[in-house]
Amino acid sequence: MVIATAGTTVYGAYDPIVHITPICKQNGLWLHVDGAWGGSVALTRKYRHLLEGIENADSMTWNAHKMMGVSQQCSIILTNHKGLLMNCHSAKAQYLFQSDKHYDVSYDTGDMSLQCGRRNDVLKLWLAWKAIGDEGMERDVEHIFELSRYLATQVEKRESEGFRLIMKPMCTNVCFWYIPSRLREKDETPEWWEQIGKHTQTIKERMMRAGSMMITYNPEGSRVNFFRMVTANKDSTFSDMDFVLDEIVRLGNDL
Repeated sequence: MVIATAGTTVYGAYDPIVHITPICKQNGLWLHVDGAWGGSVALTRKYRHLLEGIENADSMTWNAHKMMGVSQQCSIILTNHKGLLMNCHSAKAQYLFQSDKHYDVSYDTGDMSLQCGRRNDVLKLWLAWKAIGDEGMERDVEHIFELSRYLATQVEKRESEGFRLIMKPMCTNVCFWYIPSRLREKDETPEWWEQIGKHTQTIKERMMRAGSMMITYNPEGSRVNFFRMVTANKDSTFSDMDFVLDEIVRLGNDL
């Protein structure tokens, strides 16, 4: 089995599914794609190229409660193999699903889901999709992508104020450092980087205590703590992105 990722948690990176698929086919390997975060690009014409080759994957997970804005929780698994979930997970328990009921037992959907008797989460997805349609879903997903592109551009433009973009975003994850004024133009020694990581943590604490916003931070490999701003709210605006950077400057410039 090979697991590819469509939108990693930290960087929002997409694996090249179109190149992985033929290798899996040649070697008889199951290809599963973890699209929990970034799978919603399938709804857009502008960004669906990030999922090129997904139609040949054996299975895919997708969380509609993330990028699509469906209320938590709404997780989906899709597969190219008809009947697979029923064959693997159906209990056909007589104490739950009697075959001799007086009505059409095909309406007993409990055995068609991994969740069985839990609430019908997919109904939330159906209602949301029904409310705004394909065009609305595409518009909302593309909007949060455009917010991330705008934010990344502003981070680059404001480098003189201490911002440093780690990489251009593939998904809507914008990863960057903020360097307080007293540390700019200094040698970037291990001790210097250690201070940057600690200051990132301090700014996060300050924004939470101020109640102005909450942005997560991450270390990753050799990289010390950096801000990971993920655009996911369709109601956010470009001015909100400006506020994020302005507030970081306000909270951290004295460090």
